[in-house]
Amino acid sequence: MPVPVPRQRAIPAVECGQAPAASPDSGPSKEQAPPGTHPAEHPTTRRENPTEKREKPTDTSPDTSTGTDSRTSTGTGTGTDSRTGTDTGTGRTHTDRTTQSAAPTNLTVLLIEDDPAGSPIVPDLLDQAGKPIRVRTARNLTEAGRLLTDDVHCILLDLALSAPAPARTSADGGGNGNGGGDDEDHDELAVLRHVLELAPRHAVLALTSSSDAERGAEAVAVGAQDYLFRDELDGRLLSRAIRYAVERKRSDSAERRLAEGRLRAQENRRLERGLLPTPLLAGSPLRFAARYRPGRSRALLGGDFYDVVRTPDGTVHAMIGDVCGHGPDEAALGVELRIAWRALTLAGLCGDELLGTLQQVLEHERSDDEIFATLCAVDISPDGRRAGLCLAGHPSPLLSRPGEPARLLPYDNNGPALGLLPGARWPRMQVELGAEWSLMLYTDGLIEGHVGEGRERLGQDGMVEMVRRQLAEGLAGEELLRAAVNEVRELNGGELADDLAVVLLDRTA
Repeated sequence: MPVPVPRQRAIPAVECGQAPAASPDSGPSKEQAPPGTHPAEHPTTRRENPTEKREKPTDTSPDTSTGTDSRTSTGTGTGTDSRTGTDTGTGRTHTDRTTQSAAPTNLTVLLIEDDPAGSPIVPDLLDQAGKPIRVRTARNLTEAGRLLTDDVHCILLDLALSAPAPARTSADGGGNGNGGGDDEDHDELAVLRHVLELAPRHAVLALTSSSDAERGAEAVAVGAQDYLFRDELDGRLLSRAIRYAVERKRSDSAERRLAEGRLRAQENRRLERGLLPTPLLAGSPLRFAARYRPGRSRALLGGDFYDVVRTPDGTVHAMIGDVCGHGPDEAALGVELRIAWRALTLAGLCGDELLGTLQQVLEHERSDDEIFATLCAVDISPDGRRAGLCLAGHPSPLLSRPGEPARLLPYDNNGPALGLLPGARWPRMQVELGAEWSLMLYTDGLIEGHVGEGRERLGQDGMVEMVRRQLAEGLAGEELLRAAVNEVRELNGGELADDLAVVLLDRTA
């Protein structure tokens, strides 16, 4: 009797270095059972539930032990369907150890295709660095939803996949229809739309037949990054198409976010610009100028606010205020206070009565009890020679007249800032202006900037000296405000940290 010759074990492609190792989460390649193991006990003989997570390895080396491609072998021996088989027990442990020594996979692809016969439509895939591209396979949209994890970069969707019954019913509006080509076309695009809704941040490649190029173009129009003919696929073409689709999706997403950001910024600018006041000075001989600079970067509106209106009796009312802080909440509160001031002024309120009502508005609208606002309000008589002044914790205005140095108006009867003391009072002072004058109202952003490298601030005295010098140079109106703001910024060494608002009213004889 001849001595039996032992059968040589086939060396898997992973072990002999001819193919890359499969990912730990991918289905196992066909492997020989360990010596002494009964075929029924080998882990690869167990079929996986079709609804479980399945990944297709990129290794296509045939299993020489059975003479069958490991991708299509479904016997009960050592072969399994690599797309539906589950590697557990000792086989799983072996796969994990092998993968640890292999290069990691860069790209993961989810293939959604209805292929119950198990015939592959996707060839082997390698990324640009020559590393395997992991392919997960889902046979329906429900399974695709479970396999669509964050590490998936691209989706390959077979347009021949039939839509599920709920999607068809919804698309038909609850009716059954008569069937036919139109319903089939609609169902195929409905599947694509469902995938795009399911994965809005993923690249999608549509797979169709070479005789249905129009359907592929429609898929791109709906939202797919590209389409390919499934009967003309090869590994190099598909690998390159996947990389391009991923990059196009990233570029499209970045461009869309940029466009959305621009639209949002434009809307914010229009909104903020619309919230800035339009002076109501029709019929008044006074000239008006203003400068406004929010402390927030790329903002048009800050916590400072101002307004000027002329009432029917000819009195010109001017106001400037500052909400503590300079964020968007403070800007919104400043707008509310300005609108409330204009409404109360046009309703005939003035002085202490107006400020008391304005404090009530602040107390109801502020988000925190510690938020307060300073305010300076003046009412100039119809003849323009006198004014009433109310200060609520705010710096006193600067008055300049021909032949006299600019000076600050009295600050003795200054009341508390709005929102600090319930039931507070704000006395109204009478001020003589004269026949020709210039009155400048400002917020503390103009005087709290630093001077030079040290910690010294400009202050009111420095501001007065600066304006006196600029007036002596013949500056007035807009030119005076522009020069004052620019010099304050230069002295500060750059942009000011706080909001800044300046209002200038002039009367000439």
